[in-house]
Amino acid sequence: MIVHKLIPRLLVLFLTVQLANAQQKSPLTRQYITPVRIVWKNGDVRNSEQLLKPGIGQGDLANRNIVILNNKKAGEKASILLDFGRELHGGLEIVTGMWGGGNKPRNIHIRYGESASEAMSSIGEKGATNDHAIRDFRALVPWLGKIQFGESGFRFVRIDLEDEHAELQLKEIRAIYTFRDIPYLGSFKSSDERLNKIWQTGAYTVHLNMQEYLWDGIKRDRLVWVGDLHPEVSTLSAVFGYNEVVPKSLDLSRDTTPLPGWMNGISTYSMWWIIIHYDWYMKNGNLAYLKEQKTYLNGLVKQIVARVGNDNKEHMDGTRFLDWPSSENPKGIHAGLQAMTVWSLATAAKISVLVGDKETEALCNLTVTRMKKYIPDVNNSKQAAALMAIAGITTAEKANKEVLSVGGAKNFSTFYGYYMLETKAKAGDYQGAIDVIREYWGAMLDLGATTFWEDFNMDWLPNASRIDEPVPAGKIDIHGDYGAYCYVGFRHSLCHGWASGPTSWLTEHVLGIKVMAPGSKIIKITPHLGDLKFAEGTFPTPYGVVKVKHTKLANGKIHSEITGPKQVKIIR
Repeated sequence: MIVHKLIPRLLVLFLTVQLANAQQKSPLTRQYITPVRIVWKNGDVRNSEQLLKPGIGQGDLANRNIVILNNKKAGEKASILLDFGRELHGGLEIVTGMWGGGNKPRNIHIRYGESASEAMSSIGEKGATNDHAIRDFRALVPWLGKIQFGESGFRFVRIDLEDEHAELQLKEIRAIYTFRDIPYLGSFKSSDERLNKIWQTGAYTVHLNMQEYLWDGIKRDRLVWVGDLHPEVSTLSAVFGYNEVVPKSLDLSRDTTPLPGWMNGISTYSMWWIIIHYDWYMKNGNLAYLKEQKTYLNGLVKQIVARVGNDNKEHMDGTRFLDWPSSENPKGIHAGLQAMTVWSLATAAKISVLVGDKETEALCNLTVTRMKKYIPDVNNSKQAAALMAIAGITTAEKANKEVLSVGGAKNFSTFYGYYMLETKAKAGDYQGAIDVIREYWGAMLDLGATTFWEDFNMDWLPNASRIDEPVPAGKIDIHGDYGAYCYVGFRHSLCHGWASGPTSWLTEHVLGIKVMAPGSKIIKITPHLGDLKFAEGTFPTPYGVVKVKHTKLANGKIHSEITGPKQVKIIR
């Protein structure tokens, strides 16, 4: 009898445990965003300004203040283009009213766009696609109801009524903004509002990509690309401090890439995995997590070293890739791969000391020593020159003078621009780096950007249109008419985390905040204001926030006010 009584209870307990295991709480929050302006209308569209008023997400029988799209004639489509004011990740909510002619649903055509021109495009036009996320689709909306659609990265939404001789009543349209609701612990403010906005835009770009995992872009590719992660994690650390999305993404990359594979099929991306782990440890000090990588790191190092020849040159297989703009320069790619191999193995040696792996440490040091005997030609590649200086194969001063400073921001790139800035700082050319940030990243802001792009070229600027307006006659569509490789035209991502480099760079080099010991227990502060009158900000550590304020005095010297947690030793 006792056994029979226990069976139902055990079954209930078993089912409860199974249900709990099946349920997963999302780390993401949803907010509703109201459009800020009507960019464009076509056909019979009435009372459209009502859509700019905050909604409540609920239809009602009063049916007041309704927006009407009316297709009176065959072949006519009433259409409207909405601007939500800034790039968002998420979907769309539509609340409808009561149209006549029966309670039939209406057919509509929805197009998302990171630019106004993309939202006006159809699939196949200037590279417009539905890759990775559906941004161009047809749907039914209910009579007197509510419906939600998702999900992509967008700022603009175009809606067309498809049914002939029909009316569509709209009560509300709202974007469903999906994001991690976390505080911005880091900050940056200076006497130059342009730099302030660039810092904030880089921070916001990475924040949008902090979804379930740390993505490269919110429209495309919505994937964990490990090379992209390095500047993203640098920015994330400067703005948010620790966040579980980083180890979660690093572990996914490791677990989906059994050796002898390369992460994302790219040898340098496996090298970036090594470098990110060391940087993450320095910021957060979790030695136990670093030790979890010991076995994989040992195998990865052997795999890398096996592709270094007796001639001390790298002979990497897999996709030979630095960044997209350098793809037509095989000599530059080779020099960059040589430098990446040296940098990653030198970093792996440091990790090996920390995790107690003397075998891997020795192998790394031996290989780095012999690889530095060979100095490849960078072939005028700013990407390769920057990596060579960071890896210690050439001097930062030489790389900056002969390659990086030539033409100013010309031939900078959104991804490797971060390492070009790092090298300029290493060469002591802080003013030159600040000038490039203003010119290159600032140019995207001048074109209406609210996030930084997958790629940008200074040669695109002449006669270019802004992304927040329909392309005027005689202007070049900077989104649809440019791009190459995987980012042709509208396929180009206008929110790409690898472009956020200036955010962490300004924190480290202008505010001068540099982590010197694991877990941010020792921080050195050496500001470089250049032509700025002042710069102030905060930096998150595991123990709390470090605050700095630097003011340039009349004699040119800098007065600094610095406070921080008692657990953090601050060196001036």
